[in-house]
Amino acid sequence: MTNAPLFKKVLIANRGEIALRVLRACHDLGLPAVVAYSDADRDSLAVRLADEAVCIGPGPAAKSYNNIPAVVSAALLTGCDALHPGYGFLAENAFLAEICDQVGVTFIGPRPEVIEKMGNKAEARKTMLAAGVPLVPGTPEPVASLEEAREAAKHIGFPILVKAVAGGGGRGMRVAVDDRDLQRQLPLAQSEAQVAFGNDEVYLERYLDRPRHVEVQVLADTFGHVVAVGERDCSVQRRHQKVVEEAPAPNLDPAVRARLLETAAKGAAAAGYTNAGTLEFLLDADGSFYFMEMNTRIQVEHPVTELVTGIDLVTWQIKIAAGHPLTITQEQCVPVGHAIEARITAEDADHDFRPGVGTVETFIAPGGPGVRVDSHLYSGYAVPPFYDSLLAKIVVWGETRDQAAARLERALTETVIIGVPQTAPFLRRVIASEPFRAARLNTSFLAEHAELLAPAPETAAGDSTALSDNTPD
Repeated sequence: MTNAPLFKKVLIANRGEIALRVLRACHDLGLPAVVAYSDADRDSLAVRLADEAVCIGPGPAAKSYNNIPAVVSAALLTGCDALHPGYGFLAENAFLAEICDQVGVTFIGPRPEVIEKMGNKAEARKTMLAAGVPLVPGTPEPVASLEEAREAAKHIGFPILVKAVAGGGGRGMRVAVDDRDLQRQLPLAQSEAQVAFGNDEVYLERYLDRPRHVEVQVLADTFGHVVAVGERDCSVQRRHQKVVEEAPAPNLDPAVRARLLETAAKGAAAAGYTNAGTLEFLLDADGSFYFMEMNTRIQVEHPVTELVTGIDLVTWQIKIAAGHPLTITQEQCVPVGHAIEARITAEDADHDFRPGVGTVETFIAPGGPGVRVDSHLYSGYAVPPFYDSLLAKIVVWGETRDQAAARLERALTETVIIGVPQTAPFLRRVIASEPFRAARLNTSFLAEHAELLAPAPETAAGDSTALSDNTPD
């Protein structure tokens, strides 16, 4: 089985930097790849570099990237025998994985039933509880009414987090500090969940004060071999959206790290997981950690793990899907050095992160030792208004965390993106701040240090890297 052939051709059902990342992995493996694109992405870099490209619909995602018949038809019409969903869009859609099975196209990810089970947070919690994975105290099932939620809250204790059963990214998530607040937040969370995911079910769990968000990357093959590749700290967030990620997690007790990795591998095995996935945990100040959810796909922040381990996660996704056994042992998954990633988005951080679109007049990527840039930008690229605002991931490696942070600060200073709003100046302030350099991290980091991270008046007025590139024409 080690010498099992790879695929004839892979359809990449995504866009932006992740489409380009998967395309490069396919080419590294000698695989031809087809990029499925919307009309709005006709001139994207992934389309330009693909072996073949096929339009699957107009700009709005519902009519293109989230259109399962169009995506599957694109695979069949171009002769692809495998499909890589990237992240976002249909990446965690069990129905797409099932349809791929039915038409003879290999879905590069876990089995449909595993996607469905782990995508439902209530089911995922039950699976992890049965495997002995620690959970934040909460309801084992969705709450059906306000009365049921109020009764559960008596046992859980306030403050309480109301969370959507489906989806992620902070949508359908509300904090209730007392009974009256619960009456207000519950219907709001249900409404947000319905709009975002087509499912208004929510469950309750205890809200932890200022925890760290630490996740574990796993790889699992179809022969029962599971490895926890390593952990990442993703605590620097804005409105539950990750902004900066790093590996390994700083200031983590070695015994806690060992338990965390062992627990994640055990949880993935209990779920019957295959391919690349991530188990997300909340880490309390006393070293206790609690399972939150599992992402059944490649993560945006996967490059930091690749840089400290030397393991190409996307290539392994393809190999595992093709029937190859993992040749990586748990003993080999030891991080070397430190890596940090900053996500640059098309937002104006100095005006409440107001999103914007436009044409990138100039894009100059940073370079130098230890710097990796994952981006689909080029000078002249028109940023479409339909999709996630991610423009580039600036990722650095250093022998130490201090060196990595210094390199990232330099790299963000070198980054030039003119023509659309962008967050590189804000991210530079985050990385340069004393609390970040001291690794005093928690999920409230940005809120707690809002004044510290605000631009100085003279910077806002005169720093060409801060605002000349934040003024769309």
